[in-house]
Amino acid sequence: MTTAGFLPYQWELRETVRTAQVTVVEKSRRTGYSWAAAAIAVEHAARRRQDGGMDVFYMGYNLEMAREFIEYCGDWAKVLQVGAVSVGETVFRDPERPDQDIKAFRMETAAGKVVALPSMPRALRGMQGLVILDEAAFHDNLEELLKAAFALLIWGGKVLVISTHDGDENPFNTLVTDIRAGRRPYRLLRCDFDRALAEGLYQRICQKGGKPWTPEAEAKWRDEIIAFYGDGAEEELFCVPSRGTGAYLPLALLELRSDPDIPVVRWEQPSGFAELAEHLRVAETRDFLDNQLGPLLAKCDPALRHYFGQDFARLGHLSVLWPLAVLQNMVRRPPFVVEMRNIPFEQQRQVLFYVVDRLPRFTAGKLDATGNGAYLAEVAAQRYGHNRIEQVKFSEGWYRDNMPPWKAAFEDGNILIPRDADVISDHRAVKLVHGIAQLPKGDSGGKAKRHGDSAIANVLANAASRAEVMEYAYEPAQPTGAGPRYDDDPDDAWDAPRARFGKGAY
Repeated sequence: MTTAGFLPYQWELRETVRTAQVTVVEKSRRTGYSWAAAAIAVEHAARRRQDGGMDVFYMGYNLEMAREFIEYCGDWAKVLQVGAVSVGETVFRDPERPDQDIKAFRMETAAGKVVALPSMPRALRGMQGLVILDEAAFHDNLEELLKAAFALLIWGGKVLVISTHDGDENPFNTLVTDIRAGRRPYRLLRCDFDRALAEGLYQRICQKGGKPWTPEAEAKWRDEIIAFYGDGAEEELFCVPSRGTGAYLPLALLELRSDPDIPVVRWEQPSGFAELAEHLRVAETRDFLDNQLGPLLAKCDPALRHYFGQDFARLGHLSVLWPLAVLQNMVRRPPFVVEMRNIPFEQQRQVLFYVVDRLPRFTAGKLDATGNGAYLAEVAAQRYGHNRIEQVKFSEGWYRDNMPPWKAAFEDGNILIPRDADVISDHRAVKLVHGIAQLPKGDSGGKAKRHGDSAIANVLANAASRAEVMEYAYEPAQPTGAGPRYDDDPDDAWDAPRARFGKGAY
């Protein structure tokens, strides 16, 4: 059997359903996922059981969707040459109301069947096979449907959930968010309107309609479709659930996860500090480090893995360094947080190296590499290894992938923050922007000018703690009488890591 007519995102769907028990797809309107799902249904129904075949149960949210899907299946049965026995309407007994029949549509092959059922959880009772929930967000009782569908997994069934969004409080969006947060071990696919266009949607439309394709015609058509949906385009075409208002993290939740024993160390210098001679700046910084941070680093548990995140700023906002220890119970707790204001680039480098060199079992870090932060991120990667340090260029995609697990950590009690009014204010500044949690423009309040700086440092640290890092190192042989220098002087910046990890770590 062949499905060579699939576009790349449709082929991705087929391959994912083939290998995963549960597949969830957030998509744009009219991208042909139902048509592709019909081919997948026919493939499953036409295979022998010993080859992975199974019956298929489809649910749309209205009768017309059910009829259309079975028609698609009939068309695919001819293309795939599976020899469909029959296509048409059928009825079966309501399992909860034996005196009533449920109308359905059915396609039967020699090996199995595809049945398009009405949108009611009890219709799946006693069934076994692949369940397809189409435009799931628009079903009246999606939560109960999902419970009924997932029950089929016990005996080796599969579930495919496909939908555009219908609000950020819809159970479908909750399911998507839970998958991104790592709460559900399901496969998540995403295809917005622009991805579909890039992978040939409009070219296929032109081919089917007998029209010539040109880039100009595609761009014009794209603009017309977006204009047609108007204010609903983000949700209908670009997989952005329409959103409520308010902070991403409730104040009550932040207060619950705050720890009064986590210190926030603040260091600020006047504007003339950057004009001092280098040896004076280095000495002033070393004095701050030895007196303020050295004692806190000495208290770090040597048995725990440590990570860090840093949100960079040079002027105006704060530069925040957020070390992070992963406790034995997997709770993420910073031993302290460092906030720097008006600190020159080289002294921020001095602070970062001093702290990370002394973090026990340091594993990974992520730094803000947008704008001026690119310098500090680059030298950190050079010092500690590109396998340990990620230079993060913030984007909607990055926020989309990393904010849900961060929020889930708060909700599940797996993260702690300092009990500090400004830090909590920073975390409250995170909002849903275009359906994605991030920082909107404007300051987050507090006693000094801030822009959610500590929240972003926390997100980076949490993401670092979740990253898979390949570690490798060796202990180099030392000449007789020689010992490594380890004094944090910027001129000796490479001595400490070489002594700890050897040249092979870089």
